[in-house]
Amino acid sequence: MNQELLIRYIVGDATLEEKAEMAEWLDSDPSHLREFLAFRKLYDITLWHEKKKEAQITNPTKSKTEFHIRKLITEALKIAAVFVVALLGIRYFQPSLPKNEPVAMQTIFVPAGQRAELTLTDSTKVWLNAKTTFTFPNHFSADSRNVTLNGEGYFDVKSNKKRPFIVKTEKYNIKVWGTKFNVMAYSGINIFETSLLEGSVELLKPGIEKGAMILPNERIFIDNNQLVRAPISNFNHFLWKEGLISFDNETFPEMVSKLELYFDLKINTKNNKILNNRYTGKFRTKDGVEHILKVLQLSNKFRFTIDDKLNIITIE
Repeated sequence: MNQELLIRYIVGDATLEEKAEMAEWLDSDPSHLREFLAFRKLYDITLWHEKKKEAQITNPTKSKTEFHIRKLITEALKIAAVFVVALLGIRYFQPSLPKNEPVAMQTIFVPAGQRAELTLTDSTKVWLNAKTTFTFPNHFSADSRNVTLNGEGYFDVKSNKKRPFIVKTEKYNIKVWGTKFNVMAYSGINIFETSLLEGSVELLKPGIEKGAMILPNERIFIDNNQLVRAPISNFNHFLWKEGLISFDNETFPEMVSKLELYFDLKINTKNNKILNNRYTGKFRTKDGVEHILKVLQLSNKFRFTIDDKLNIITIE
């Protein structure tokens, strides 16, 4: 991908056509996402060091600073290809920033069929599932740690009793101090579920200070527009962060809903005989939806066709 386009996309200067081009490029190959994340990390490191140096010397205008940063990154990439590749295999910890350093928000989008892993500046670990958008600050404030999730994420939050960690979603917020939990909260669809594996979390309606506490091995989810509390029934579901899609005694429509969500496609089922069949199994996300359907064909009688232009699968 053209480096100038990558920079324009990161700093928010890309046109609508360029954003569409980036989305298509990210979605076309898993290696493109890794390349983008590595480039973004190099950009953030360069930006931080450049801002620190400029702050010690003078206060240049925004346009001059951006031009200098872009020139610096372009030159650095010509000689640092090995460094960019090396970034793919190491954790990224941002240096401690001055207290008066302004907070800059960063956003990561994970394309369909992919996943991502990152470590925040407080050492909290985050895994992001397919079709997830995650927004977080370049450093946390002194009294809070707030992030925004649209999709599915698994969080291993660094304990800090003085600074709660809050995951904001379209429907509810999750407030924690240190714990491991999973959140599924895709906007635009009536799906919300929080599953707690360790510690304790509080589920809050935006604008409300007190909410519902969740205990370990417990989940709260929306069912018929109401919140329901129940034990975690399928711990294999959380294997998605290792690249596995798990089905646990699920009906065909339930399975189809997951495949449509994670692979960003439409599945039309015309074979009513298989609708009540239940399925249990694990599949690697990287093998794709076509592989999953071929495996299911071994024990179920159905045919399927794929319309690549319309991104529709028809099952007969």
